[in-house]
Amino acid sequence: MGPYHAIMVHFPVAFWIVAAGIIVYRACTDGPLAVALDRVLVVMLAIGAAMGLVAYVFGQLVWPPGTLQKTPLGRNHMLGATWTLSCWSAVLYLRWRAGEAVWDGRTNRLVMAIVGALGGTLLAITGTLGGHLHGAPAYLSELLRLVGFDVYTTFYVPTWVLVVIAVGAIAMPMLARSAIRAERGGATP
Repeated sequence: MGPYHAIMVHFPVAFWIVAAGIIVYRACTDGPLAVALDRVLVVMLAIGAAMGLVAYVFGQLVWPPGTLQKTPLGRNHMLGATWTLSCWSAVLYLRWRAGEAVWDGRTNRLVMAIVGALGGTLLAITGTLGGHLHGAPAYLSELLRLVGFDVYTTFYVPTWVLVVIAVGAIAMPMLARSAIRAERGGATP
């Protein structure tokens, strides 16, 4: 299954990289090109998620689960793939259900830009780990090493990432409450 997984990952990677670019660009402008690109965003995200699911399933069949789970590189690649697929599926759901409202206001645009950048970053890290598993290391692994993440020895994530996640988990509900309050004209919810 290794060759099939290697071929299949190119499709979600291409769709999600373009989607990340569209999201960041659309978050920055209301120009006609940005609006036109946004019209295809849901379709691109849907195709990327479908192809990502196929690549994910093929990836689970490359080696026995026990083999991948015993190495930091294999385990982190599996976690990265799960996070990446989950993140882009959440972006698809958000953009599909909320529609054009995701671009209303500075806060919504900022959230979309952050989520698009996060999805692109997760995709790059997951691809880097997969490249190492496939025997084709990438230069991004040197950047990861600079922030405390060695692809061959680090299990999960460095401690500072857990702090960032905790801060984000606290800040996101506060940001949502602030946005609701601002939308209602200062009244508390």
